[in-house]
Amino acid sequence: MADLLSPLSLRETAVPNRIAVSPMCQYSCEPDGLATEWHRVHLGSRAVGGAGIVMTEATAVDPVGRISPHDLGIWSDEHAEALQPITEFVRDQGGVPGIQLAHAGHKASKTRPWDGNVPIVPDETDPDGAEGWEVLSPSPDAYPPFEGDRPAMRKATQEDIEGVIDAYRAAAERSLAAGFEIAEVHAAHGYLLHEFLSPVTNRREDDYGGNFENRTRLVREIVTAVREVWPDDKPLFVRISGTDWLDDRESWDLDQSVRLADDLAELGVDLVDVSSGGLHPDQAVPGGPNFQVPLAERVREEADVAVGAVGGVTEPEQADAIVRNDRADLVLVGREFLRDPYFGLRASDELERDPDDAAQQWPVQYRRAAHR
Repeated sequence: MADLLSPLSLRETAVPNRIAVSPMCQYSCEPDGLATEWHRVHLGSRAVGGAGIVMTEATAVDPVGRISPHDLGIWSDEHAEALQPITEFVRDQGGVPGIQLAHAGHKASKTRPWDGNVPIVPDETDPDGAEGWEVLSPSPDAYPPFEGDRPAMRKATQEDIEGVIDAYRAAAERSLAAGFEIAEVHAAHGYLLHEFLSPVTNRREDDYGGNFENRTRLVREIVTAVREVWPDDKPLFVRISGTDWLDDRESWDLDQSVRLADDLAELGVDLVDVSSGGLHPDQAVPGGPNFQVPLAERVREEADVAVGAVGGVTEPEQADAIVRNDRADLVLVGREFLRDPYFGLRASDELERDPDDAAQQWPVQYRRAAHR
C-alpha cells in the first residue's frame, strides 16, 4: 500500500488515508451563517472523491469573527443543526468530518473576493445588502489592510478576549453535537489568533503582548477551553502560519512555531497543520510546488506532535512522497480538490499496484468506472 493511502490513527479516530480536504472559504451563506445546499454538495462530493478527512471552511465562532457576511458560522444551535446532514453524509462515505473554528479578527467585515475583498464599515453594505461591523484587533494601529481603507476596528479588551475564549468553547460543543469528529483551531493566515501571535500585529503591553509567552497566551487558553469540552477520544488540530515571511523585521517565524507546537501538544493537540503567511501585505511568499512542506517538516522533526503539510500539492505521487519521506503525517490538499473533487480516488488509481484494491476505494455506485 502507498504511504499516502495508509490509515492514520489519532486517539480513537481512524482516518482511512492521509489525504485531507484543506479548509477553503466558500462565501456562500446568507448573512445568517447557516450551511446551505452548496456546502452539502461541495463537502459531500470530496467525501465521495476519497478524502480521508473532509474539513469545513473557516467557520466563525461569533458573527463579528466572519471574514465576510457570507461566511459559514457555528455560533448557535441552529448552525449545528444545519451542519449535521453534512457530517452524516461524509461519515457514510467512509470519511472523517472535521470543522475549522475561526475568528477573523481585524480581517473581518469584508466583501467577498469576487466583490473586491474590501472592508465594509458599520452602517454600510456589501453588494448583496449585508451590513458591515466594527472588528476586533490586538493592536488596531498595527494593521495595514491588504486592499482598501482600514476597516473600523477597536483594540480587544480583557472582556473581549474572555468572550472569544467562551465563543470557541461553545463552538466546540456545538461542533460535537453536529457530528464532527475533528476540531481544528484556526491560528493562521493573519486572522485573530495569528494577530496575537505575531509581534508585527501585536503591540500590546498587557499579559497578551510582548514576549513569546504572552503573545501565545490566547491560543493556549483557547486550546485549553476547547480541549475541556472536546472528548478525550477525538483529535484536536491547530492550524498555524509557520512563518510570516517577513524576514526584514521582528515577526512570527519557524523557531517560534516549533516552540508553540510543543506547547500545544502538551495541552492535548494531536496534529499541527502548518501553513504560512497571510498576515501582512509585505510578505515575501516563495510559492511553487511543496513551498510550505519544509515548514511542516521542521516542526515534525523538532516538536513532539503529528504534523500536516499543505501548499502546492497537485499530484498523488507528490503527496505520497511527502508522507513516505516522513516530511508530514497528513497532506492537506486545497485548490487541487477544487479542480478535481475525486483527487482521493485518482490517488488510489495511480498509487495502488493492484487495480482491484484501487477499485475498492471507489463508492459502490461508481465502481463500474474504476477499471479502464
